[in-house]
Amino acid sequence: MDNVTEEVKNTHGVGSFAAETIGADSHVSTSATSVPSPESLEKYTSPEQQDSPQNGRYEPIRPRAAKRMETGISVQQAEADFAELSKELSGLSRERGALSRTTSRISRINSTRNAEKDVEKTESEESQEPFDLESTMRGFREEEINSDIKSKRIGVLWDGLTVKGRGGDKVIVKTFPDAFTGFFNVYATFRQIFSLGAKGEEFDILKNFRGVVKPGEMVLVLGRPGSGCTTFLKTIANRRYGFTNIEGEVRYGPYDAQTFEKNFRGEAVYNQEDDVHNAELTVSQLLGFALETKTPGKRPGNMSKGEFRNRVIRLLLKMFNIEHTANTVVGNQFIRGISGGERKRVSVAEMLITSATICSWDNSTRGLDASTALDYAKSIRIMTNIYKTTTFVSLYQASENIYSQFDKVMVIHEGRQVYFGPAQEARAYFEGLGFKEKPRQTTPDYLTGCTDEFEREYKEGLSAATVPSAPDDLVQAFNKSQIAARVDQEMQDFRTKLDEEKDIHAEFELAHQESKRKHTPKSSVYTAPFYLQIWALMKRQFWIKWQDKFSLCVSWITSITIAIILGTVWLNLPQTSEGAFTRGGLLFISLLFNAFQAFGELGTVLLGRGIVNKHRAYAFHRPSALWLAQIFVDGLFNAAKIMVFCIMVYFMCGLVREVGAFFIFFLIIFTGYLTMTLFFRSVACLCPDFDYALKFAVVIITLFVLTSGYLIQYSGEQVWLRWIFYVNALGLGFSSLMINEFSRITLRCTDESLVPSGLGYTDLRHQVCTLAGGIAGTDLVPGQAYISDTFDYNRPDLWRNYGLIIVLIAVFLFTNVTLGEALAQNYGAGGKTVTFFAKENPESKELNEKLEEKKIKRQHKQIDEGSELHITSRAVLTWENLTYDVPVPSGQLRLLKDVCGYVKPGELTALMGASGAGKTTLLDVLAARKNIGVIGGEILVDGIKPGTAFQRGTSYAEQLDVHESTQTVREALRFSADLRQSYETPQAEKYAYVEEVIALLEMEEIADAIIGNPESGLAVEQRKRVTIGVELAAKPELLLFLDEPTSGLDSQSAFNIVRFLQKLSQAGQAILCTIHQPNSALFENFDRLLLLQKGGETIYFGEIGKEADTLLSYFARHGVQCPADANPAEWMLDVIGAGSRARFGDRDWADIWRDSPELKATKREITRIKEERIHAVGAHVKTEEKEYATPLWHQIKVVNKRTQLAFWRSPNYGFTRLFNHVVLALITGFAYFQLDLSRSSLQYRVFVIFQATVLPALILAQVEPKYDLSRLVFYREAAAKAYGQFAFASSMVLGELPYSLICAVGFFLPLYYLPGFQKAPSRAGYQFLIILVTELFSVTLGQMIAALTPSSFISVLMNPFVIITFALFCGVTIPQPQIPKFWRVWLYQLVPFTRLIGGMVVTELHDLPVNCSPKELQHFSPPNSTLTTCATYMAPFFARGGAGYITPASAQSTTACEYCAYSVGDQFFEPLGFEFANRWRDLGIFACYVVSNLAVLFLASRYLNFNRR
Repeated sequence: MDNVTEEVKNTHGVGSFAAETIGADSHVSTSATSVPSPESLEKYTSPEQQDSPQNGRYEPIRPRAAKRMETGISVQQAEADFAELSKELSGLSRERGALSRTTSRISRINSTRNAEKDVEKTESEESQEPFDLESTMRGFREEEINSDIKSKRIGVLWDGLTVKGRGGDKVIVKTFPDAFTGFFNVYATFRQIFSLGAKGEEFDILKNFRGVVKPGEMVLVLGRPGSGCTTFLKTIANRRYGFTNIEGEVRYGPYDAQTFEKNFRGEAVYNQEDDVHNAELTVSQLLGFALETKTPGKRPGNMSKGEFRNRVIRLLLKMFNIEHTANTVVGNQFIRGISGGERKRVSVAEMLITSATICSWDNSTRGLDASTALDYAKSIRIMTNIYKTTTFVSLYQASENIYSQFDKVMVIHEGRQVYFGPAQEARAYFEGLGFKEKPRQTTPDYLTGCTDEFEREYKEGLSAATVPSAPDDLVQAFNKSQIAARVDQEMQDFRTKLDEEKDIHAEFELAHQESKRKHTPKSSVYTAPFYLQIWALMKRQFWIKWQDKFSLCVSWITSITIAIILGTVWLNLPQTSEGAFTRGGLLFISLLFNAFQAFGELGTVLLGRGIVNKHRAYAFHRPSALWLAQIFVDGLFNAAKIMVFCIMVYFMCGLVREVGAFFIFFLIIFTGYLTMTLFFRSVACLCPDFDYALKFAVVIITLFVLTSGYLIQYSGEQVWLRWIFYVNALGLGFSSLMINEFSRITLRCTDESLVPSGLGYTDLRHQVCTLAGGIAGTDLVPGQAYISDTFDYNRPDLWRNYGLIIVLIAVFLFTNVTLGEALAQNYGAGGKTVTFFAKENPESKELNEKLEEKKIKRQHKQIDEGSELHITSRAVLTWENLTYDVPVPSGQLRLLKDVCGYVKPGELTALMGASGAGKTTLLDVLAARKNIGVIGGEILVDGIKPGTAFQRGTSYAEQLDVHESTQTVREALRFSADLRQSYETPQAEKYAYVEEVIALLEMEEIADAIIGNPESGLAVEQRKRVTIGVELAAKPELLLFLDEPTSGLDSQSAFNIVRFLQKLSQAGQAILCTIHQPNSALFENFDRLLLLQKGGETIYFGEIGKEADTLLSYFARHGVQCPADANPAEWMLDVIGAGSRARFGDRDWADIWRDSPELKATKREITRIKEERIHAVGAHVKTEEKEYATPLWHQIKVVNKRTQLAFWRSPNYGFTRLFNHVVLALITGFAYFQLDLSRSSLQYRVFVIFQATVLPALILAQVEPKYDLSRLVFYREAAAKAYGQFAFASSMVLGELPYSLICAVGFFLPLYYLPGFQKAPSRAGYQFLIILVTELFSVTLGQMIAALTPSSFISVLMNPFVIITFALFCGVTIPQPQIPKFWRVWLYQLVPFTRLIGGMVVTELHDLPVNCSPKELQHFSPPNSTLTTCATYMAPFFARGGAGYITPASAQSTTACEYCAYSVGDQFFEPLGFEFANRWRDLGIFACYVVSNLAVLFLASRYLNFNRR
């Protein structure tokens, strides 16, 4: 057995979970009396630990001394005996495991059947079996040995590692004019598109790092935010994109970085701080997909792939205590799913599936409570021990227990490695340098503090002059140390042993090969072969599409609605000359609608880049496999939808009733959709961001639509445009649809189309049909003749054109796959290195100098940070028997249960509990932020119910840092002070207070920095400070609420913020604050604690006491003693069972609290407070309860000023919009350049005007997301009663006005003058005015739709319906007389573009002479040719008002008459229902639509609140 153990010790299975999957279910006993709890096993060391020189060093610094139950049996001894026996009887336990679990479940169900339990708690408890990860993972290692699975062990060495990036200097934020200068600098624009542009100067992010880590070792990477921890973790995991240069040597065993990337990419992986997942997938589906791509070819015990996957998923869910989330969608900020802490654990589990040998974890405990964070660290420790992985972890606010899990620690200071060596020697090393000893501070905090110039302290008699403090000095000191010498020796030994350990490396390569599935190439870095990657991705894509029910339903409803509209508008089209043009319009719109359904692919691909990059780095699949899988699945989903659309449209409209014709119709529309889908995906893969993609797409789409053959026929196109037809799927598809339809029908000419017609003209032999293709003497026009004359389409071209579409599909698919593969890591894979700043002006320069002076004084302790704070409010908030219920499918779920408490001025109260205990929910309820659910109990301020001014009198720093991204920090704080402090307070006084807040929060360096967004703006820690600063700048009169103000921060930043909160409370502020993972020093700053457990039940409310003695005595009275060296904040969470372990004791702590004298004392104190405060302030609500601090006109002024600045600092937004307008107008203008006065030019002039209807399509796509993002900020600020909805909505409208005017000018000039429209001022002035109204209409329409919908994702889905309805019923695609009466009497009149087209068409065509070209003339002969001239024959026709004219050359002819259908433009538009006299009326009605949009916008923003919480 010992020999086997020794051999197994160094065995690392190809699948990191190969061993545990066999025993995950069988080795985990569920009997409470027979399984070793994790706590009891902590006293024992693993075989690895016994062999280690630091025997037991992974043991926590404190024992678990508390008894689990009062009994005469020694549970610890029994558990220890069992732990020993389990190693010998693991085979037997495998057979008994299933029976044990079944018995346990029956027992648990029987014991709880009659108990009344809360929903959340019941789920949690019923799923929580005692689980020992270490014994589980060791349980059946013999089977792995028997399966001959080779080990994968590899160390990492880095020497002279230097990483360079762009940044360093202040980069001034770009504004709207900068977009012009940048765009016309073609070289710089090209470099920016392909991410070659330089932003700032090159500087060293990391400099001259060196070290080595052996298999089975864990390294903790510590450093202040911005010091380079993330860069090091990325670089060591071989994630090198995003940096300008990487110098030095990094070796993974015998392989250099390039070789390792090429041959073993998935063996070194990086887990980023943010959680990036497919939000629509459930947790089990997400993990199942990862396993589908990483299931090894060689598995223990010849397990099937399905069994392997199921057991690994069960183990992971159990391991991270998220079994209850298995069938819950992951979610994101737009889709409700699992909690943030659970999402973080899913990210960890996903990376574990990679079975990588080198793992980098970047702040993976963010958002986890202290107990869960410790569970995570222990899990990583166990897996590192057993599988000999090489592990690097960066953590903020790591506890001493977590620190004790690590072998080595690296300390980074401003990009320099100032320490790398044994973790247990690090503290002594820095103390030896001369830094002051701080025994009560945790080691991670102490080490990080030594790199902070504001926090480090020196031993007595020493100073910064005598102790190395600067980065270079610390590096120099370390290089001279014995620890550095040992590191050098380890590096030398590592290099020496490379030759000696060739067998280990050969085994690594063999294990890597054996992990691959059948048919996977040996040279591939992927586990699964390409076809299986595609199959796995197809299944995932199916889940994503199917589970996004809302988008699926909206797309189907839109498609069916449009099909019904098209079918009813063109119901049973006649096979006459009236139905010729309208048939073409129907075919064109059917093709165009379905093709542009794919436009959403731009956003989908760009938003999905993060997931693609992550999965590529994890070696889950090739990016190209994703694009192939997506087009297959999306094609299937859309084939069904398009088939329904085609059936409805085809048969309702009465197109040719032939089976072959119908299926060709469906085939062409479907392939047109596929082509455009692949086109948009290729564009998205090529472009770095949405703005570039939109610009590129608009240019190409405009060319595609114009050259499709409907708006301008092939023969009428400019010669330089004609070639586009052959690479244009819309043109090829339209031509095929026209040939398919018209080559099968013959059109009969109606009386209106026969010339001459009317009384006296009855002889067909002397009449001609004016429809193209018509000949004298017959009223029948073959469809083929019509399309030949009009479009130059011939029947043999149908399949040629369809073949070209198939070629385009292949080309775009190849482009999509190639670009997706080549550029996958180029976009979105790099790190942020640049912060933008506003240009300094004289005022900001003076303020910054004063801040710098104050900073120097503070550093020298010459001023007291809290001396300038004066808070006079004495109001007390109390809550009693507080409950909160939310609706769920099964009824009502209670999230808070009879919570009692109070917050007094001058006290800092902590709100703590496990993840999901209801801390944020309680804050939301107390701060009056909830707008769904039912709140019960009593919330009072000074003994009376809060009035309308309550929200204004409180400040709530929420967990999510939501800010206007274009503001500077100073501007954000000033904005808050302007609107939330009293209106009577002078502005100078408000702004002076803002400067105090900036100084107190130590934001001097970033006062003029642009806040930006999390991807490109302030760092997480800086954004958190801004969030707190914005609330402090409001000078809350009553209370300050803060939700996890220290999450995501390093220990020093967290301590600084809590220290400042303490100063605020000492100045008289009442503060309630939730907090995660506090260390002892942090916890001591709080006066009072409210502790919750899962289910929203109170565990404790009361004073904490000095060194937490009051809190600890409460637990001690109930049988649980806190060890002397434990952190009370962590220990109490362990006691109540916040992590994966069961609670201490055999009784629910919530029941203990309900029966406790402390609760009775709390209720007595609440009663006393109410009586005292009512007596002090009176029992009546104040007569003046103002909802807002400032009047409406002031709100509009301040908010509008910020909005105008936001647009000015968003150059891409304004310039992209202007670019799209100008390009559309230029392409249209040149396509119809200098039109003549021919008959066809009349139609072309109408089509030029019709291009104005495209503006909403361009504008809506930009305005809606802009409004939606701004509304998110408004929701937060409106909840704080900073300003009302009218101020918000009006500022959004006013902010768009200047850009609307510029865009209208940019669109009008090329569109009007290039085609040669009438230049008279009365005509041109009217046309510009109506274009300007169109621009304003489109903007307000977009804002109105955005205000009516909960998110831009939904509003974008509504756009196709709106745009197509407007374009369809405006009188161009189907003339007004031919619109069915049902639609004509209301919808035609209601559509705004009826007024646009009517006004523009009559203004342009009125009195415009027409001269037909020879090709456009109709030929016929008069009767009695020897006696009657053409002029005589046609005289009665013209006398009755007939349109057109006889050419002068043929007027006196008696044999051949040449007839032109129109003589003046009025004859063209009058049959369409337009009148020149109505043009100003139409303009006025069109302007009224702008007003109606604004009315709906203001009403929707007032009464529709989509911020459900």
